[in-house]
Amino acid sequence: MDIYHIWCDLKPGISDQTFSEKLSAFMDGLKSEGRLENWRLMRCKLGLAPDNMPEFHIMIETRDLAQLDSAFRALAPKTGEDHVRHFQANGLVQNVKFALYRDWPDQF
Repeated sequence: MDIYHIWCDLKPGISDQTFSEKLSAFMDGLKSEGRLENWRLMRCKLGLAPDNMPEFHIMIETRDLAQLDSAFRALAPKTGEDHVRHFQANGLVQNVKFALYRDWPDQF
C-alpha cells in the first residue's frame, strides 16, 4: 500500500465545512472510479503538530504506484468532472506540502 500525504491550510475566509464537502466530492469521485483505495481527512488537534505544519492532513491510499499514476493521469488533461472537482477543492487551500510513503516492510 502506498500512502500519498497532503498537508494544507485553508485560505482566509474559507470555511472548514466547505472544504470538507468539496474535498469529499473530489476524493469520493476518484474512489468510485477505482483510482484510489481509500482516503482520510484529518485536522490538527489541540495545536499538537511540528512547527510550521499545516492544520489539515489528507491521506490517500493506493494499491501501488500504478494506481496513483492513474489518478494523476486522470487529472492531467485539466478537463472533465475530475478536474472540476479537483479545482474546487484545491482552490481552497494554501501552504501545501506533499509526501509519499509505503507500507514497510514490503509485502512479497
